[in-house]
Order: sequence, then C-alpha cells, then structure tokens
Amino acid sequence: MKYICFLVFLAILGIAVLNVAEGAGECGRTSPDREAWKLAPCAMAAQDSNAQVSDSCCQQVKKMGQNPRCLCAVMLSNTAKSSGVKPEVAVTIPKRCNIADRPVGYKCGDYTLP
Repeated sequence: MKYICFLVFLAILGIAVLNVAEGAGECGRTSPDREAWKLAPCAMAAQDSNAQVSDSCCQQVKKMGQNPRCLCAVMLSNTAKSSGVKPEVAVTIPKRCNIADRPVGYKCGDYTLP
C-alpha cells in the first residue's frame, strides 16, 4: 500500500512539474514560433519601415505587447526570420501603430523598442 501511495504521489508531482515547465516560456504555453503566425498581417510592415501598418497588425501587436517578453521573442523567432522579418524594422511597429502603452525602451535582443 505504501508503494502505491508513493507511486501516485510521484505521478502527481511529475504532472505538476510538466505543467509548470510548459507554461514557463516567454509566451506561456505557446511557443514564440507559433505565436508569430498571429502577426502575419504585419509581414510587410516588419520588412519595410516605409510600409503602412494595417489595423489588424496593430490590434495583434497591441494584444501581444501586453507581454513584452513574448512580443520580443516572436519578433526574433525562427518563424519571423524565415518569413523575412527584419528585427530592426519589426521593433518599430508598436510605435508606428501609435500604441500609447507600448513598452518603450524594452531591450529585445540587440534592439530596443522605440
């Protein structure tokens, strides 16, 4: 009986540890590469600083910008890079969207959000 209780305890502990580890990323339980797809409307604006930023892009950036770590991780993700995103241009999108409560001065890798 002691063995069964001990095994149940270990199983519960293991599940708890896995759940904590899953939610520990920059974007919670979702990887930055997966979150990057939500910023698809920003593709042109993230490649060309002169491109107009769409309303749908601004809405997604505003939502994601509530967690600056996630926004930064998404802008620097493999998905963003393979899509042609230029991080030095992407970090300007919150400002170009006129998001008042954007994380000004937040360090994002080698870049700083204006």
